[in-house]
Amino acid sequence: MSSQLEQLKAYTTVVADTGDFKQIGAYAPRDATTNPSLILKAVSQPAYAPLLAQTAAAHRGQPLDAIVDRVLVRFGCEILNVVPGRVSTEVDARLSFDAAATVARAQRIMALYESEGIARERVLIKIAATWEGIQAAKALEHHGIHCNLTLLFSFCQAVACGESGVQLISPFVGRIHDWYKKAAGTQWDEAANAGANDPGVKSVAQIWRYFRKFGIETEVMGASFRNTGQILALAGCDLLTISPELLAQLQVSEAPVARALDVDAALHCDAKALSFNEASFRYALNEDAMATEKLAEGIRAFAVDSAKLDRLIQAL
Repeated sequence: MSSQLEQLKAYTTVVADTGDFKQIGAYAPRDATTNPSLILKAVSQPAYAPLLAQTAAAHRGQPLDAIVDRVLVRFGCEILNVVPGRVSTEVDARLSFDAAATVARAQRIMALYESEGIARERVLIKIAATWEGIQAAKALEHHGIHCNLTLLFSFCQAVACGESGVQLISPFVGRIHDWYKKAAGTQWDEAANAGANDPGVKSVAQIWRYFRKFGIETEVMGASFRNTGQILALAGCDLLTISPELLAQLQVSEAPVARALDVDAALHCDAKALSFNEASFRYALNEDAMATEKLAEGIRAFAVDSAKLDRLIQAL
């Protein structure tokens, strides 16, 4: 019997969720994703500190945000030496409510990749799925720059991304699970809310079925996993981005893996087509307490880590 990781790859494209490119090769993922927290974690390790120092030194005198983008692209290029597919590189989360600034930053990141000989088809620009972020992604897609919309917790975010022709979305599983578990307190039943019944798994499955039913081409990539049970309950999703720790667990297990998401079942589900403008999007998001809180929390956390990366560079 092959490992659960190899079995999962028969149904789903596996993506490594890390900035640690020295770790990636062992799991042979097709793509890799990064974010400010993962890059900060990587550059804080002795193995990567010289890369940060070299990049900062080579571009000393440039604006701080330009040096940061150079660091992000340097990591992205190293990752692309290991994976055959794409890397996701995130725009500064502090621009999450500024569509024009997000577009400009994304264009600069892509230009840096192209100056390194990387084709734009191998790069996804990662943007928070705010209304402004989605509009920025719509404009970028129009110019051939593909995007990965992250910090996605609600159905309205997913539908708006699909309507805008976004290449890929990253609905979060673990953070949704965390919110419902905390909200339930002592009433939480872990066993009853595991696998296909996990609230995070149910959210991603609903989005995936809706996209398949209505022929929406946006790729769905489940993200933010807490355990392998959540991952296996989404076998059949377009892509799943998985931390090295959970990839390792899947690699050593030979328990059988079955397809969990079925296209035929999705085509016959009872979903109704929806459409959002700015007002209806903002209201739907406001009505979802979990999504509102987790989106704000995620942007704040990424912004904190971006500021820490700024300070590391300034100290060199």
